[in-house]
Amino acid sequence: MDDFTPEELEQGRILFARPATFVMGCAKIEQLPDPDLPEVAFAGRSNVGKSSLINGLVGMHKLARASNEPGRTREVNFFDLDGRMRLVDLPGYGWAKASKATVKKFQDLGRDYLRGRVTLKRVYLLIDSRHGLKKVDDEALDALDLAAVSYQIILTKADKLKKGEAEKVQAATLKAISKRPAAYPAVIVTSAEKGDGMPELRAEIMRTTGVEL
Repeated sequence: MDDFTPEELEQGRILFARPATFVMGCAKIEQLPDPDLPEVAFAGRSNVGKSSLINGLVGMHKLARASNEPGRTREVNFFDLDGRMRLVDLPGYGWAKASKATVKKFQDLGRDYLRGRVTLKRVYLLIDSRHGLKKVDDEALDALDLAAVSYQIILTKADKLKKGEAEKVQAATLKAISKRPAAYPAVIVTSAEKGDGMPELRAEIMRTTGVEL
């Protein structure tokens, strides 16, 4: 994991304590807001904890909607952070209950966003720390490498692991992505429930986007 100074961690805390609002959900590429702010996007399979992570970052319980059904997950959802950057929730993958046509439609939307978004600074790919990287994640990793978008692995739900297990999963994940061209060589371990790793992720996002207080 990257090392952050106490000042960077505090600046991240202050930034993400500022107002965050839901802007819009886009079902078509033509509906995307103007690319006038730096953006970071969050991707991951269904039930990996994307909504919980986004809510945890901004200290709000209901900014991003958590759901067991692919509802708003079919859209690219934009959240504004104090007019300084946007957090982008990409369509989930790995839905067992959705039809193949439906899955393809919202996955293609996510790929279109990745390919053409000039203000996108990094994609954070969320992986459940209890399971690590799975075959279902390979397609997402391949798509990110193909789009040549910088991405970083975030391990979620670390509070569900026994002591010492998170470090093992972190090391194994880092090794697995070591030869992928667009992968950022650091893996952050988080727990949205306990708050673990959230200060570091806030600082990472702030550093990546270049946003200043």
